[in-house]
Amino acid sequence: MTSTSAPVWHTASVRGPRTVNADAVAAGTDPATGFAVFALADGVGDAEDAAHAARIAVAAATRSPLSSGPAAALLAARDAVRARDAGDCVLVVAQAGERGYRIAWVGDVRAYAWDGTRLRQLTHDHTLAQYFRDRGQVPTPRMEHLVTTSVRTAGEAEYGHAELTGPAGLLLTSDGVHKTLDLATMAELLRQPANSAPALTAAALAAGGTDNATALFVEYPAAATDVSTVSTVPFHVAA
Repeated sequence: MTSTSAPVWHTASVRGPRTVNADAVAAGTDPATGFAVFALADGVGDAEDAAHAARIAVAAATRSPLSSGPAAALLAARDAVRARDAGDCVLVVAQAGERGYRIAWVGDVRAYAWDGTRLRQLTHDHTLAQYFRDRGQVPTPRMEHLVTTSVRTAGEAEYGHAELTGPAGLLLTSDGVHKTLDLATMAELLRQPANSAPALTAAALAAGGTDNATALFVEYPAAATDVSTVSTVPFHVAA
């Protein structure tokens, strides 16, 4: 990956049976380096203030300088959400660089590495369910939806961090995708020749998903034939 080759990426979102779509995505280019940054947020709750928080968060995160790192992007999102008296959300940020991506997150949004064939999860859910699983205990189903960190409430010491090195694709998802579809199903859909992000969200809805479902997919570099191409299914995202 170089600063002169823009990645090919696709995004899609479906509201599902919820009242509002409280998910949001954004992408930007760092003016100092020319590298891309991607963000996906999932508002906490099924209300307009949750959607507002998600849109504010992704906009602030993708405008943060890459030189400051992804944790600074989360802090920028936190400050923006608090300043606008919005609701709350969870958020994952992926900043591109010479050797891959630097990733930071709060909550249960996820990032995956894609090698053209397989997916590998990079993030670790900040949920009550994951907390108990990490300690060898069996959580209740309700715990899957109780996050232990969020944009508004988490401090920098609580942020999750990961790095993706080498040539690789990237997938960001809200829990409406990855808590409805298993890893093998998502990988099979990404192996299809086109419309990967819409295929994921449509499959989540068809499988009986009860939440907003959003995916942002950055293609594996070897598969990119037109680096200027961006395929997007329109929905309400940050300006």
